[in-house]
Amino acid sequence: MRSYLRRWPLLALLLVPGIAPAGDFVPPEVQFALQHLKSEERARAAQALGPLEDLPRYLVQLEVDPKARKVTGHLRVELSVRNRPLDAVHLRVTPNAFDPRVALSDVKVNGQPAKLQHPEDSLYRVQLDSPIAPGGSAVVELELEARVPRAQPGSTTLMGSLGNPGGAGGDYGAFAAMDDFVSLVGVVPLVPPLDASGNPWAGPTGVGDLALYEPSNVLANIIVPSGWKVHATGVPMGELPQKNGRIRYTFAAGAVRDFPVFASRGYQSATATVNGVTVESFFASRDVEVGRRVLKYASDALSEFERRLGPLPFKFFRVVEAPLSGGAGGMEFPGLVTVGTALYRGAGDPGSALEGMQGMGQMQQLLQAMGGDAAPFAQLGKTLERTLEFTVAHEVAHQYFAGLVGSDPINAPVVDESLAQYAALLYMEWKHGRAAAEQMRQEALVSSYHLFRLSGGKDAAADRPTSEFDDPLQYGALVYGKAPLLHHASRKLIGDEAFFKGLRSYVDTYRFKWTCGDCLTRELAKASPSNAKELERLRVHWWKETHGDEDLGQANMGALLGVGADGQELDPETKKLIEELLPGLLKE
Repeated sequence: MRSYLRRWPLLALLLVPGIAPAGDFVPPEVQFALQHLKSEERARAAQALGPLEDLPRYLVQLEVDPKARKVTGHLRVELSVRNRPLDAVHLRVTPNAFDPRVALSDVKVNGQPAKLQHPEDSLYRVQLDSPIAPGGSAVVELELEARVPRAQPGSTTLMGSLGNPGGAGGDYGAFAAMDDFVSLVGVVPLVPPLDASGNPWAGPTGVGDLALYEPSNVLANIIVPSGWKVHATGVPMGELPQKNGRIRYTFAAGAVRDFPVFASRGYQSATATVNGVTVESFFASRDVEVGRRVLKYASDALSEFERRLGPLPFKFFRVVEAPLSGGAGGMEFPGLVTVGTALYRGAGDPGSALEGMQGMGQMQQLLQAMGGDAAPFAQLGKTLERTLEFTVAHEVAHQYFAGLVGSDPINAPVVDESLAQYAALLYMEWKHGRAAAEQMRQEALVSSYHLFRLSGGKDAAADRPTSEFDDPLQYGALVYGKAPLLHHASRKLIGDEAFFKGLRSYVDTYRFKWTCGDCLTRELAKASPSNAKELERLRVHWWKETHGDEDLGQANMGALLGVGADGQELDPETKKLIEELLPGLLKE
């Protein structure tokens, strides 16, 4: 594997157009990676990040055996030392936060064997013999071997995917395998950002996202059996048959904050183009119609966001259907997102949404009773389709927050999640009108908080590390439900013109950089100086304090379920059915 990696620069010299002259040399593998960026975005990235050839550089070689659920590979990481001496290189392997799934071995630094320390389950530390001064470089090479657990049973159905909050192993199925799909999020060890004291950022906790990294350049070869296809971030550089009947897929990604890898068998695809971005939707064969709608939703959302938030820097954007679990509707990565199979199946066949639910027959009777003369699943189907479109928009919004405007997903998850959620609401407004957006605000945000309160959950501050949430249910209610309404309140305060001016300024100011907890509030204050103090008060009110019941009203599911589709009081039999399914729900 190493000999092949060393041949990449020569291959790049032959294939990459516009090679830099010798006096202004850019490593060929970097030129490969930068093909991922729109030409105009390379200058903006360099302005924010410095010379793009100095970004962390990853050369990845993986071989995936889906039947054995095994991955082997080689990694080469090249680091330019910038601001302070480097005495160790840290590597984050997120799958190991939950089980020892990925083993690292044969570690070398600048060609010499190095000691590998393991201070945390998902964190490794490669100690250097002597510190490397700024201006120097470190090259870390290692071998890896991974064992991929089976995906959680039932993760392709809505009821099954809602079970076991956090999903298989606490990562929502991000590192798991099924017969025709393998999710390998985190299989490539990546260098985590360091805080002001030189300590690596915290790793995954089983609640919320897994990690985010410094913008980096990646060149990767992934080998899979014939009949399988690889999905990853970046420009697809080709598919090459191997002597053993396998296929090698090559991807090059520039200035990306993560590098996810997936493999599928029997998937189909649909493609569109939005402002020079190739948008690709990959989906299981049985989900063709929904997969095509997902492409439309992703294209529409990207078009709206590019118009108002600025251009996506990448030439390719992919949406991949994946069997997520633990209630996750999707997962975001730079240039690629996944959307849960359960949402595809639910939108395609609303009746399947109840599969595996205890009392399914009674629930069907309830839907019939509440739907009046309508077909029993018609309303459910509309709700699931709205949820699918909203979820896709949310994941597309993550390309900006925190794919482009970086933030710490572990210590400050509210920063990017609340904005992605509110941006998805804005998309619904721009695409379908204010009434549709208000309906989605009630369904996706307010009701999320109310259901949590009805289940016995207590209101709490939304702005805190993922480790401080009691469970994924509380995290969802506060970070996805309550916290995004800060942006709704800020918009009401300063008006649309100032709000959207400040939001665009926020994206432009922190593009390719790291943002902070009050950075958006500051940009909004610049757009509306007379409201600066009130904007900060709103941020504290919605994120730091606990006014959920006061702001969103007391949870009253009885009022919600006590009225039929025609606006009339439900009959006694329907009320009795609700009480049998959900005891005590109709009581005040």
